[in-house]
Amino acid sequence: MKEIQFRDAVRDAMSEEMRRDKNVFLMGEEVAEYNGAYKASQGMLDEFGPDRVLDTPISELGFSGLGVGAAMNGLRPIIEFMTFNFSLVAMDQLVNSAAKMLAMSGGQYSVPIVFRGPTGNAGQLGATHSSNFENWFANTPGLKVVVPSNPYDAKGLLKASIRDNNPVIFMESEVMYSDKGEVPESEYLLPLGVAEIKRKGDDVTLVSFGKMMKVAIQAADELAKDNIHAEVIDLRTVKPIDYPTVIASVKKTNRCVIVEEANPVAALSSDIAYNIQKQAFDYLDAPVIRVNSMDVPLSYSPTYIEATLPNVKRTIDAVKSVTYKK
Repeated sequence: MKEIQFRDAVRDAMSEEMRRDKNVFLMGEEVAEYNGAYKASQGMLDEFGPDRVLDTPISELGFSGLGVGAAMNGLRPIIEFMTFNFSLVAMDQLVNSAAKMLAMSGGQYSVPIVFRGPTGNAGQLGATHSSNFENWFANTPGLKVVVPSNPYDAKGLLKASIRDNNPVIFMESEVMYSDKGEVPESEYLLPLGVAEIKRKGDDVTLVSFGKMMKVAIQAADELAKDNIHAEVIDLRTVKPIDYPTVIASVKKTNRCVIVEEANPVAALSSDIAYNIQKQAFDYLDAPVIRVNSMDVPLSYSPTYIEATLPNVKRTIDAVKSVTYKK
C-alpha cells in the first residue's frame, strides 16, 4: 500500500488504463499543457503525447459531442469537465446522445465514455459553481453515476468506469483532491453498483456518498460517545444504488438517516427513503430522515455556506430524533 492524494489516484487510474488500452484518451479544458485545472492529469501529456491527451476550447457541448462520436466508433474517451456546473451546456450530448444511443440504435452502438470532474460546493465559488447534479444524471436511463469518497475508491471505481461499455458520470470534489489515503500498489478494480459498509453499528443506519461521507463518519464518531452506534454506508455508486446492502442494514438497525449535499426536492435521498419504506416498512421504528442542503442557491458568504450545507450537528440531531434521544 502507498499513501497518495485523491488527484493522484485519479491520474494513476487514467494512466494505467491508457497504458493498457491504446483506445483510451483524455480530453478537456487545460488537461494537457497545464496538467489539469486540479493537477489530476499531471505528467500525462509528457507520457502519452498530444494525440491522447487533448486540450480543448472552452466548449463543453463541442468536445462532449466529439467524445460521444469517438466512443461510437470504438474509442474510449475520458472527458473532463472543469466542474459539472459547466456540463449543463453539454446536457444534450450527455442525456440525448450518450445515454440513449445504445437503445435508439437497437444495440448497434455502445458509448463507452467517462465524463469526470468535480461536483458540488468547493468553498466560496458562488451559486453557479456549487451545484450538485448527481440526481439529474441518475434520473437519465442509460447513464451510470459514480461518486467516490476517498482515493482508494476513486482509483478502483474509475478504472472500472473506463472499462465499462456504458456511459459513466464520474463525479469528484474540488475540496477532496488533496485528501490522502492508502492505495494498493498492485492493480485492482472496484465493481460499480456495490456499496461499502464503512462502519458497523446496530442503532441507526447512516447512508451517504462523496464528500458527505466525512460528515457521516464524524457524526458517527460523536454519536458513539453517547453510546449510539451508527452503521455507516458509502453508496459509492448512485446509479445503480446497492439497495440490498442498504435494506439489510435498515432491517438490522430499524432506523435510517440519509446525508446528501444536493437540495432536497427530488433528491437521491428521496428515492432512497422511498425504497426503504417500500422494502423495509415493517422494520422501521422511526421515519427516515434526510439531511440535505437547504433549498436555496449556495451563497458566497462562509456563514451562509455553513448554514446551508449538511453538517455534523444537523446529522447528529437527525439521528437523535430517530432514536428518540435528546
